[in-house]
Amino acid sequence: MFSFSKTLIDWYKTHHRDLPWRHTVDPYRVWVSEIILQQTRVEQGYDYYQRFVARFPDVRSLALATEDEVLTLWQGLGYYSRARHLHQAARSLLPQCQMPQTYEGVRALPGVGDYTAAAICSLAYGMPRAVVDGNVYRVLSRYLGVDTPIDTTQGRKLFAGLAQELMDPAQPALHNQAMMDLGATVCTPRQPLCPSCPLSASCLALAGGQVDRLPVKAHRTRVSNRYLHYIIVCAKEDSLLLRRREGDDIWRGLWELPLVEADHALSLEELLRHPDFCAFLADGSPSDRRDRLQADAPTVRILAEGVKHVLTHRVLHVNFYELTLPQGLCTLPRDSHPLSQAPCSSQGYRCVPIADLPRYGLPALLRDFLQKYL
Repeated sequence: MFSFSKTLIDWYKTHHRDLPWRHTVDPYRVWVSEIILQQTRVEQGYDYYQRFVARFPDVRSLALATEDEVLTLWQGLGYYSRARHLHQAARSLLPQCQMPQTYEGVRALPGVGDYTAAAICSLAYGMPRAVVDGNVYRVLSRYLGVDTPIDTTQGRKLFAGLAQELMDPAQPALHNQAMMDLGATVCTPRQPLCPSCPLSASCLALAGGQVDRLPVKAHRTRVSNRYLHYIIVCAKEDSLLLRRREGDDIWRGLWELPLVEADHALSLEELLRHPDFCAFLADGSPSDRRDRLQADAPTVRILAEGVKHVLTHRVLHVNFYELTLPQGLCTLPRDSHPLSQAPCSSQGYRCVPIADLPRYGLPALLRDFLQKYL
């Protein structure tokens, strides 16, 4: 049973990737690394991990931080719910600020699922818990020739059992890391390096010419298109308007420019007639605000059209505009306060000095555009 694990571990000892979170058994740092790597390639996550643990070296420092501090440090990494859950979990551990030392306790933390709990408990505590992620599904389905769909209840249960059965319980950390490295560097989704695989001699998919069709998924992910029209509102000298995104949607908790979203890409004329175009003005109904804005003949110009930003299940089609407001139309003072105390309009907008933008966590799409534009 454990010859599979022994072969895997022997390969790993020679070919493993040297990563900073592999030089510690601190459960907090293992936890941070696993959360970062949930939806992120190692190459991208490396620098984020280094910055994150330098700024928040332990549970207490993370728990005492503000959400804005955490999201700003996470800026550009995507899947921001991971950062919010990490922060929420750290706060739930106050006042002791100690990581749980049981699988059930780790699994109960916000944002921690079966895979992450197994990774933390095996790598930090040496518990014999096998991890199952995309890399593991791929290795096991190919090695064992299993065509049960991995995105079904039956498939998830089957592969969890297989992963646990094939693991050497005396070396769970090495086994799990070896499985992840093999899937990430050799048994890759496309163009796997089968001649370099330590398991190739007994791989059923390789023997049967089935490598390219495994693993199997029963469902195809639907991708939706969204059309966003962002407006840089020049309200005060060297300032622009921002609002925090709310609701259960992408980028929740981050800051953004005034936005008009529609079911198609709007022309400039359509944008100017849209009821959300002047929603950043503090008072009145949408029609009143539009009439006030149009009466003052604001200057609107297109900065960029058709910017494409791809997320996992969405494709964002983005236009950027600059709107220069007539003097006196925006009554908001420039924000010179901490984020929690800054004045805002009834719609939640704040007049933010451009020099203070680094204090605000922005989606990478907006951050990158503003860096070029400003």
